[in-house]
Amino acid sequence: MAILTNILPWAQIALAVLLTVCILLQRSAEGLGGALGGGDMGGVRYTRRGFEKFLFYATIVIAVLFTALALASILLK
Repeated sequence: MAILTNILPWAQIALAVLLTVCILLQRSAEGLGGALGGGDMGGVRYTRRGFEKFLFYATIVIAVLFTALALASILLK
């Protein structure tokens, strides 16, 4: 159990870095223009393909793992 409590913080740091990289690599909706309503794509529906789709799902998986490790570290204290 002591080994697990020593590894958890390092795993959380690694997942936090990976999560940050995955989020920053994702395509934004035209930057600030999308946030202010100017990012309309003319009614064309946007679908993710290839690496972008992989990055989207990887972000979700890493976020869930990060949350699970955070809960585990709280419960093990």
